[in-house]
Amino acid sequence: MTMKTTSSISRRGLLGAFAATAVMAAPTYSNAAGFLRGGGDIRRLKMYSGRTGESIDTIYWIEGNYISEAMTEVNRFFRDWRNGQTHQIDTRTIDIVAATQNLLDNDQPYTLISGYRSPQTNAMLRANSSGVARNSLHLQGKASDLRMQGRSVNQMARAAASCNAGGVGRYSGSNFIHVDCGAVRNWGS
Repeated sequence: MTMKTTSSISRRGLLGAFAATAVMAAPTYSNAAGFLRGGGDIRRLKMYSGRTGESIDTIYWIEGNYISEAMTEVNRFFRDWRNGQTHQIDTRTIDIVAATQNLLDNDQPYTLISGYRSPQTNAMLRANSSGVARNSLHLQGKASDLRMQGRSVNQMARAAASCNAGGVGRYSGSNFIHVDCGAVRNWGS
């Protein structure tokens, strides 16, 4: 199943998108959150879910406003794939993911490993692993676990950490990073 979100874009929004493309073509790691805020009139999310086989490629923010239809699709895409439960995903997490994706300068989508986790899923994972937090930000729709073809865990983590906007965990052994909109902190190797 492929999910694509489209929305009505004004002429001004379309012109802004072209202007944003020029700005986004040369990203740097410094001050990524500021870069996203000044990145033009659009924000885009491009992801693939290895768990469900679904893809999403959506513009979720135009001219200072989140697009509710796109955010509904994002919430569904980030659902707990084990039981289908959805939760509102914190827009700050989506913004961090989008900013990090822009900084990595790679045409590949992020692969979503885990977005929202229901309490039942989190409890099951905790019972099987010591690395799962009891009060994980995944439970609140504030975290995601990601990987990207063609980019290392260290590259992804450096890009996410440069946003200075939340937690970044490195899981090199499993080839993914954790990104959340909680307190600024870093862990893992």
